[in-house]
Amino acid sequence: MSAGLPWPLAYTVSSDDCAAPMPLGFTGSLSEAVRRLAELGYDGVEVQVRETGAHNAETLSRTVEGAGLRVLGIGTGPVTAQDRLSLTDPSPDVRRHALFRLLGAARLAGELGVPVTLGQTRGTFLPGLEDMQRVWAERAVAQLAEEAADHGSRLLLEPQSRANTSLWNTPEDAVAFLGTLDAPAGLVLDTHHLAAEGVDVARAITEHAGVTGCLQLAASSARGPLAVGDPPLTALLTTLRASGFAGWLTLEHTQDGDSGRAAARSWTALTAAASALT
Repeated sequence: MSAGLPWPLAYTVSSDDCAAPMPLGFTGSLSEAVRRLAELGYDGVEVQVRETGAHNAETLSRTVEGAGLRVLGIGTGPVTAQDRLSLTDPSPDVRRHALFRLLGAARLAGELGVPVTLGQTRGTFLPGLEDMQRVWAERAVAQLAEEAADHGSRLLLEPQSRANTSLWNTPEDAVAFLGTLDAPAGLVLDTHHLAAEGVDVARAITEHAGVTGCLQLAASSARGPLAVGDPPLTALLTTLRASGFAGWLTLEHTQDGDSGRAAARSWTALTAAASALT
């Protein structure tokens, strides 16, 4: 593995179908992103898709693997961030369109043999509609989990802060819901969202390592690139190792105007932290 870590290290990138690169991922085309990330020594990428489906798997794989990297996961943030589609929208047509996009991402992930992740596309509640919106979301996500499993993928649900979504804001909320599904599914944990909800990151990792497929990393202060010498970073890696975490790590943070430099900063910080592990 890269950076002296026992887990694959990925960086967030956007597929070429996105209207613009996601702000928490590498800025630039997919081909440019994977080339520069490979030069830095990353193992792979987590690809955010907007409407890419299974028929695009070969092209996506060829672009990423041609640079010497792997696709480690398929993200779905642009479905909401760029097209304002969600599973809890009051409009049935919008909900159907959102689910259609997500099912396509699940089939793409299956073709690639990687998990598909779900974050803010589950949506936000409106006053007086909360109970119905929860039912809409739960039914849709259950269908998404089944679609992922049927195509050789697995759904990873990301607990996110209330600023992003009204559902499953903590790992405990998400795990309780996953227990109602008939298909296998797991978690994505994100250090920024955990901190925003007042959840202790080390405790969350320790308690949920067995169902966590990915940990997303950013500096705790401003959700920027990681910093060399940040004491919590070595402690975090120590907790991951002690917990038996067997997933991958993804850098998901702001780019500070220069993605190449941001990716290099996070890479260097993780390398330094890994060297301090005992």
